[in-house]
Amino acid sequence: MKLNYSSIRQTLDFLLYDWLAIEQLSAYPRYASHDKDTYSAVLALCERLAAEKFEPFNRLVDTQEPCLDTQHAVPELRLPDCTSQACTAYAESGMLAASHDFDVGGMQLPCVVEMAANSMVSAASIALKAYSMLTAANAGLLMVHGTETQKKVFALPQLQGRFFGTMNLSEPQAGSSLSDITTRAIADGQDHCDDPLGPRYRITGRKMWISAGEHTMGDNIIHLVLAKVPDETGALPPGTGGISLFIVPKYLVSPEGHVSAQRNDIVLAGVNHKLGYRGTTNTLLNYGEAGGAIGYRVGALGAGLHCMFHMMNEARIQVGLGATMLGYAGYLQSLDYARERPQGRPVVAGQHVQKDTRAPQVPIIEHADVKRMLIAQKSYAEGALALQLYCAKLIDVQRTGTPQEADNAKLLLEVLTPIAKSWPSEWCQEGNSLAIQVLGGYGYTRDFPVEQHWRDNRLNMIHEGTHGIQAIDLLGRKVRMQAGQALQLLLSTMRQTITAAQQQPSTQGLAADLEAAIQQLQAATDAAWSRGDALRALSNASHYLKAFGHVTLAWIWLELAVHTHTAKEASATPAFVQGKRDCARYFFAYELPLVQAWLQPVHQQETLLTDIHPQCL
Repeated sequence: MKLNYSSIRQTLDFLLYDWLAIEQLSAYPRYASHDKDTYSAVLALCERLAAEKFEPFNRLVDTQEPCLDTQHAVPELRLPDCTSQACTAYAESGMLAASHDFDVGGMQLPCVVEMAANSMVSAASIALKAYSMLTAANAGLLMVHGTETQKKVFALPQLQGRFFGTMNLSEPQAGSSLSDITTRAIADGQDHCDDPLGPRYRITGRKMWISAGEHTMGDNIIHLVLAKVPDETGALPPGTGGISLFIVPKYLVSPEGHVSAQRNDIVLAGVNHKLGYRGTTNTLLNYGEAGGAIGYRVGALGAGLHCMFHMMNEARIQVGLGATMLGYAGYLQSLDYARERPQGRPVVAGQHVQKDTRAPQVPIIEHADVKRMLIAQKSYAEGALALQLYCAKLIDVQRTGTPQEADNAKLLLEVLTPIAKSWPSEWCQEGNSLAIQVLGGYGYTRDFPVEQHWRDNRLNMIHEGTHGIQAIDLLGRKVRMQAGQALQLLLSTMRQTITAAQQQPSTQGLAADLEAAIQQLQAATDAAWSRGDALRALSNASHYLKAFGHVTLAWIWLELAVHTHTAKEASATPAFVQGKRDCARYFFAYELPLVQAWLQPVHQQETLLTDIHPQCL
């Protein structure tokens, strides 16, 4: 079952040109050399990459997991040849540096165009795409926080596809609790600050769950490692404030950029065998078994988490995009199946349930319950894709807008990032489950790709911050930051859509429903903190996250429904436009009503989850 990329392109064109009006970005000096032709060419490029270099090998890398080669003095992980071929093709396309400046080999593309183009590659093979995602994010962090030498020696080779990159946060004993990491960084000699590559340290410790942590592709792997510098007594500073960030290359590199044959003191200690994402290596790495791995500090001492959040926040949106496109892929494949699979006969209208047994079988897409599963998938995937591209455009406005526009975009992005990461991770995986259900028994077999999509997508609720972490971040920090300004800005933005929707008879009812949901969300937010008890408030944060996400997606669907009335793209056919309106109608009728139930324990400050004794579980 091959993906229908023309369907994805049709939706992307509507979102980019009719809804987000990205051609207006050319008014900014940074994007002045681009126009619609440029953007369309990039989309076409990634469509070809997806169809020719990624999708054909998605099943292969799932079944042929990374293999440990022990014939060398240092064990290495071997991958199918197609992995390197796909990564090389992606690097040669220039997409690794797509949003970077011309003078470093980039295209200076808007982030929203880069993400739209990458969406098709993610749909084709999320496991193969992970290598470039991590590499681009690693280089992006260094281009912001690294020294000029660090950019030249470690970042630019990644943007060129010669080096690969990772992020090393978690540890076996710490997991998501970064304040409890024990990896150490000791100054390497009295003159450690004089190294042209940055202050030099010896790194010792263990890092767990390192995606792309070991392989033989490229000339090097650049690890960005979080570690703590001990005080004069040898004690590690408590909390996250004592964490610093270090560049720790697999192979040592000279200040001139020459890669040494000498391997750094990094040992592959184990390989994690995963439910999904099997085509992406995932490793346990030991640092410093032979005296300490050489690392170079990025940024100030103790500012490691601040620097790393640049990469983590970008990665969270990328995780959301990956989850979205897995959901989209499952939707398209179950849609194709439903159109071709004959089974059953329609129920005859009347008081009794009966079928015309003499009538021929109908495609299962004619059955109401199959339509339910398909439109649910469509609403999850296309709504989530719209949200990801909206967030990407906020990044562009931050980079290029007026100071006020940039400030507003930053606030909106802050409050939307937990939703952009978590909502697709949950609901597009639910879409993958529905895709399996549409195919029935066939969906549960490996003869069709929908079961792999479900397995791959299950990771997205975990990595780059679990659902629980995103929920606490949203209710505990984001909606309260700057005295609630971010939340109020988002709600006022939603109300602008409501005002526009009130002008169209077909969306007036939806506008009223969204206003009611906004009021419920605001009331629950206020009630959660009315007693000033963080334990009580945050115990129901996950329900709040669900509700907030559904209100946000209802707003997105109302936005899209409004813009169907002014769609000008040639691809916006009557059936296409009506499909968007049907999705909005579905989401408001079947999904938005769930918000009230989710908000009830938040509003009532339900204490059950804090009161339960562990022995009672």
